[in-house]
Amino acid sequence: MVASGKKIISVGVLFSQSGPYGRLGYEGYRGAIAAIEAVNAQDLPFALKPVAADPGGNIDRYAALCDDLVTGHGVRHVVGCTTSWSRKEVIPIVEKRDAVLWYPCVYEGFEASDRVVYIAACANQHLVPLIDFIMPRFGKRAILLGSNYIWGWETNRLAREMLHAADGEVLSERAVAIGDTDIGHLIREIEVRRPDFILNNLIGESSYAFLKAYADLGRRDPDFRATARPVLSCNFYESELERVGGDAEGNFTVSCYFRSLPGEANRAFLEKAQGDASGSGISAFFAQSYSSILLIADGIARAGTDAIEPVLASCKTHATSTPLGDIIVDARTNHIALPAHIGRARNDGGFDIVHLAESAIQPDPFMARTHLKSSMNEGQQPGFLRLVK
Repeated sequence: MVASGKKIISVGVLFSQSGPYGRLGYEGYRGAIAAIEAVNAQDLPFALKPVAADPGGNIDRYAALCDDLVTGHGVRHVVGCTTSWSRKEVIPIVEKRDAVLWYPCVYEGFEASDRVVYIAACANQHLVPLIDFIMPRFGKRAILLGSNYIWGWETNRLAREMLHAADGEVLSERAVAIGDTDIGHLIREIEVRRPDFILNNLIGESSYAFLKAYADLGRRDPDFRATARPVLSCNFYESELERVGGDAEGNFTVSCYFRSLPGEANRAFLEKAQGDASGSGISAFFAQSYSSILLIADGIARAGTDAIEPVLASCKTHATSTPLGDIIVDARTNHIALPAHIGRARNDGGFDIVHLAESAIQPDPFMARTHLKSSMNEGQQPGFLRLVK
C-alpha cells in the first residue's frame, strides 16, 4: 500500500516472462517487483510504480515496447532484458529517448553505453575465474557450446583464447538456435571427443535439454559423469536447477550471488524476499534485478529527482546496500565490482559453494587489463582488445 501524498515515479520492467527463456525472465520480473514493494514500504517522499511489458521472447518487440514505456508512460528508468540480443535492441531507444536501461543479467562484455547500467558480471568477473578454477582440477581440453547469438559467440571466443593461452585445446565449438531442444548431435560429439569439460553457454530450454541428455549419457557411461567431465556455466541459476533437478548434479556455475551464501545479510534478504518470490525462486538473476531497483530508488532519494543524470551521478558517488553487497557504479564503464563465487550443483535445487570469493573483481568489460591466464600459465601478458578469430 502506497501512502497518500507521495510522488509516484513510474519504472519500466521489461522482461520476457514467456517464450524460450521465460523462466529466467519471470525471475527477473519478480525480483524487480519484490524490490519495488520493499522500497515503497520505506519512509520515502516518493513511491515507485512498476509499468511492466512482456516481449514474449520475440526479439522484434523489445524496441517498440521500450519506446512505449518511455514515450507512452513517462518512464525514465527501465529494468530488464535477459539476453544480449534484446539489450542491443533496446540501447538505441534509451539513448534516443534520454532514458536508462538497468541491465541485470550476466553478459559477454565489450560494451559500455552511458545509458546502460550493467548490474551483473561481465566476462572478467565470471568466465575468467571459472576456467581458472577448473583447468587445474580437470584439464584443458574443452568443448564449447552456445546459443546462436552474441552471448554464445563472444563468451566462447574468450574461452578459446584462455585455453590457447594455457596450451589447452578446443575440441569443437557448436551453436544452437535459441529454444532448440534437438541436441542429440552435441551428445554424440562429446561421447566421441571425450573433453575434460564442457562449457555450456546455452540458455533456457536448450540448456535444460542438454543437461538432461548429458546426465543420461553419464548414467549409461560413468566416464561422462560430472565428477569426471563436468559442465561449466556462467549463466545457470538455482531456479533453473530446480527445473533440471538431479540431472545437473555435480556441474559448476560461477555467480556473484548464490542462495547458499553465508552471512547474516543474505539470511535477512532471503527471509524478506522469500515471501515476495511467488514460487519463482531466488537466485542471482532475482537478486540482480532486485538490486537494480534499489540502486534506482537510492539514486532518486539522494538526487531528489528521477532525472537520469542526477540519479546516475548519485549511484557513481554513493554506495547502495543490496543483496550483492554495498555497490557503486563505476564512473568509467557503468559496470559494478562483483565477486566470483563458484558453486557445484546438488540434486536438491541448491549449490554447494566450492570457492567463496574474498573480494570483488573490478569490471573490465573490454578485457583491457585482464590476464587471460590461469595458475598454470603465470607468464601470460595482460589481455587487450583483439580481433575476432
